[in-house]
Amino acid sequence: MKNTYLSLLPYAVMTTLSVSAVGASAAPAEIKLWRHETSNIAEIQVSKDAIDRFNKSQDKWRVVAEMIPEGSYTETVTAAALANELPCILDMDQPVVPNFAWSGYLRPLEGLVSKEALDSLIDSAKGTYKGQVYSVGQFDVALALFTRKSILDKYGIRQATMEQPWSKEELLDALAKLKASGEYPYPLSMRTGWTGEWYSYGYTPMLQSFGGDQIDRANYLAAEGVLNGKSGLAWGEFFQDLFEKGYVDRNPSDDKAFIQGRSALDYVGSWEMGNHSQRWGEDLVVMPVPDFGHGPVVGGGSWQWGVTKSCANPEGAAKFVEFILQPSEIAEMSEVTGMIPSTPAAARMTNHYREGGDWRFFYDYSAAYAKLRPATPAYPIISSTFETMARNIKDGANVQDALDEAVDTIERNIADNKGYGFN
Repeated sequence: MKNTYLSLLPYAVMTTLSVSAVGASAAPAEIKLWRHETSNIAEIQVSKDAIDRFNKSQDKWRVVAEMIPEGSYTETVTAAALANELPCILDMDQPVVPNFAWSGYLRPLEGLVSKEALDSLIDSAKGTYKGQVYSVGQFDVALALFTRKSILDKYGIRQATMEQPWSKEELLDALAKLKASGEYPYPLSMRTGWTGEWYSYGYTPMLQSFGGDQIDRANYLAAEGVLNGKSGLAWGEFFQDLFEKGYVDRNPSDDKAFIQGRSALDYVGSWEMGNHSQRWGEDLVVMPVPDFGHGPVVGGGSWQWGVTKSCANPEGAAKFVEFILQPSEIAEMSEVTGMIPSTPAAARMTNHYREGGDWRFFYDYSAAYAKLRPATPAYPIISSTFETMARNIKDGANVQDALDEAVDTIERNIADNKGYGFN
């Protein structure tokens, strides 16, 4: 009876019913996303809220997020790639992006994400390999030298500015004066107890300000003469002296020396601004990093988003990336986490980073001083080798020998991997 009834319906009506039935039953295509877990619960929540907003903004795609522990994130991505089980969207620490691109995990974003969205970003918010963009980020961070106005006034130490940062000599004079006071057993905190990427992110900018680098960026094939040349040796000797003279604790028991008043200066990233300002209030002073001869340098590049080659819905993945690059989305991330927004338009929408904002100097530091870590697939070995080298120097090893050994390790890895595509 039902079939007879349908057969009597006009064709146009039947067609309409068929289309409506299909439309009603079609569910949004699922797009899997992986994000690293972090102890910053607010940052995680902002990302989850952005995903919800994207999913509600349209009905063609549905992003489904999975949180992966940060400590095992890179290993998890690598294992999933080998098993052909990568999600559509990955977040990645910017310096590992070239390695992921070289390994074939990622799609270039040009032609996938709009040119307008890519062009709106500050340089440090893009991860590249061989001139192509593979990742984009909502935020960055910047290194700075934190202190207190009361300390500077008490010991007659000049407050550094962007127009006149401290020189190496001025930094050493300040440290000598603070050490001699007896008030600070280790006047400078440099987070030497941290492990992993901090060593490369935190201390390579000093090396670069001395005129050296981790690798020759003209070809990404050699470190000889760049890491272990005269500039590298000068940096290594300076770095070692900080510990030998008792200015910095070789093996700190915690990272609370500045916030607890046990150190007078704190060399760390802008992510500590909230804690430091809450602790010291109007007494807190934030200064640019010192100029060791070739201008102040801070690290550039933080966690960013990319689209995998195995993604079955790259168009939908790209639409999500474009969505979170909107100024309002970037500004929301910045307002909640305190991170530096990755577009000028977003900065204008924030209280901290707009022109005249109370944290604007971090945005200016990043714009003026940021240098990205080497855009080569060799970076993971460069970073781990640099950490081993810097720790050895810190602990009293012969500086030149430590530098030479690091160069040998880096160049051997590059040769073993046939230049990572740069030959």
